[in-house]
Amino acid sequence: MAKTAKERPLFDRTIVRRAIKDAVIKLDPRQVAHNPVMFVVEIGSVLTTLLIIRDIALGHTGNLLFTVQVTLWLWFTVLFANFAEAMAEGRGKAQADTLRKAKTETMANLIIGNIGGNIGKGIEQVKTELVPGTKLRKGDVVLVRAGEIIPGDGEVIEGVASVDESAITGESAPVIREAGGDRSAVTGGTTVISDWIKVRIRSNPGDTFLDRMIALVEGAERQKTPNEIALNILLAGLTIIFLLAVATLLPYAIYSVQASNGAGSFVRAAPPSITVLVALLVCLIPTTIGGLLSAIGIAGMDRLIQHNVLAMSGRAVEAAGDVNTLLLDKTGTITLGNRQATEFIPLPGVTEKELADATQLSSLSDETPEGRSIVVLAKTKYGLRGRDLSSQEARFFPFTAHTRMSGVDIGGRSIRKGASDAIMSFVTSQGGIEPPELKGIVGGISKSGGTPLVVADRNRVLGVIHLKDIVKGGIRERFLQLRKMGIKTIMITGDNPLTAAAIAGEAGVDDFLAEAKPQDKMDLIRREQAQGKLVAMTGDGTNDAPALAQADVGVAMNTGTMAAKEAGNMVDLDSNPTKLIEIVEIGKQLLMTRGALTTFSIANDVSKYFAIIPAMFSTLYMAMGAKTGPLSALNIMRLATPESAILSAVIFNALIIVALIPLALRGIKYRPLGAAVVLRRNLLIYGFGGIVIPFIGIKMIDVIVTMLGLA
Repeated sequence: MAKTAKERPLFDRTIVRRAIKDAVIKLDPRQVAHNPVMFVVEIGSVLTTLLIIRDIALGHTGNLLFTVQVTLWLWFTVLFANFAEAMAEGRGKAQADTLRKAKTETMANLIIGNIGGNIGKGIEQVKTELVPGTKLRKGDVVLVRAGEIIPGDGEVIEGVASVDESAITGESAPVIREAGGDRSAVTGGTTVISDWIKVRIRSNPGDTFLDRMIALVEGAERQKTPNEIALNILLAGLTIIFLLAVATLLPYAIYSVQASNGAGSFVRAAPPSITVLVALLVCLIPTTIGGLLSAIGIAGMDRLIQHNVLAMSGRAVEAAGDVNTLLLDKTGTITLGNRQATEFIPLPGVTEKELADATQLSSLSDETPEGRSIVVLAKTKYGLRGRDLSSQEARFFPFTAHTRMSGVDIGGRSIRKGASDAIMSFVTSQGGIEPPELKGIVGGISKSGGTPLVVADRNRVLGVIHLKDIVKGGIRERFLQLRKMGIKTIMITGDNPLTAAAIAGEAGVDDFLAEAKPQDKMDLIRREQAQGKLVAMTGDGTNDAPALAQADVGVAMNTGTMAAKEAGNMVDLDSNPTKLIEIVEIGKQLLMTRGALTTFSIANDVSKYFAIIPAMFSTLYMAMGAKTGPLSALNIMRLATPESAILSAVIFNALIIVALIPLALRGIKYRPLGAAVVLRRNLLIYGFGGIVIPFIGIKMIDVIVTMLGLA
């Protein structure tokens, strides 16, 4: 798993205190109205509260204790649902409080005069004016020196500097930000710790990346997702159906009582009271999922934040859970990102140590990852140590795109390493010829997905260095998990098809796109979407922006350009492309949690039906001299009295919401299973469990209520 931000305890004292307060505030009908199920419960609570006031005023105290208890637990049902939502929001608010600490009031060195004329000038020659950061507007250019805080979001237009972004990402290691590349974006509130940069501001105060992060994690910007809206409509429909069913019970009961009295052989039975009918309605409508639905969605976004991923909307999190196709960039995602020297292959007549010695000499001044890996391989495999060449008048030749080789002149030797054709041009210019074995070695390395570097000493070819793009450990197993989930993986690379095929085979991806250009990525995404599939991809460059915008889940790297971050619907603050796999898992976990609790909620209504209905009509059609009526046969739980049965069901209905809060916030344990397997598992565990657990719970509460004499 990817590195995660420090996770708060589930029931952190500060969050719990805030959630209790917010749960009471959320009793405001204007806030409860967005949840139709809980709105009906609150209306029922108000109605029974008014009945208590009426009974006290009229002196009708016969069933007052029962009515008071039912009313209290109805209010607790609403409060517990509010508490679940407030807990989920509270974790986001705690994260927002941390982010606010990064929002310091900074002063900015605003560059004045013609901006174009200031490009290329030293920092001593640039005219600046010290202004508050809040005065900066989009398009302004500021100078930020070592030790100063970057005053706003923007892009580096000149210079290169090391930047401390720990206030945003939590990662203490500094990062490099420079002009003209895919690592040019900077975030307000971060600190330059070396050198200097000129930054063009890209946002006005209040619209910065940090401001948007705070608004999003607080939940202020969280919109209901399509699945949530659809589920809310379903729950509202079920609520209306049960409301109509319960509303018809009273006239039916009155008619039945009159009919039974007319027969003369039945005990006169009283119709169910308004309090009992409200209790029945609340217990039959899907209050469990209605109370937890919002918390599940907010908690899903919070889990992403714990992984340092900022989702711009809940829709993006849900889409991640439904993804069918993953587009993954090869470099840095599937492979380590830097080619590494894996072996030295000498030509006939050349020893391995001779080749290693020449190769190491040519790479001592090469600071690229490839160059350093060559020096390390020569040291570890052949025992060659680095040498002090200052006294030997060594002359190094760095790699350039024009020569496509690098090397060193030392002690009468002229050692070069580089592309095969470039080295052969050098060798022939020195009077040498191409060895017949060279072509086969170079071709074999290329076919295996590696990169061959030929080494020569003047007119003599010594051998070949095998550079290989190392596939990350465990990545093949990760792709196997995704395949089990029915997700297709496609590797995107600029390599030639031969190299791409070799890496794809080693990594275990389902398909690859070689020599990929921005338009090729767009076309691939559209082809997948035309087949009804949801597509996710990562990117960090301006050239990735169109594809990120087209993808259903576009994850932009925080180190990338502002264009990429604006185009995507998620931002990875750690800039770790492999985190796309975690994002998909969190999205699926959200959907699985919602499905499981919906199944449980609807299933446990069956148990509550068997608790309340027999209690309501236990005396109906009861013959003279009998202790129970024929409908008492439905009392399979053998609950003590009608009042205790109703009260026990209402208490269980409230407490089960509290019991399921940890599951809603943490999510059910994720497993890479197909949709059919998940459905069977939900029905077996949460469907069957939703029927059995209420039977046990209501019976236990009934025993306690009876022992305490509460009903």
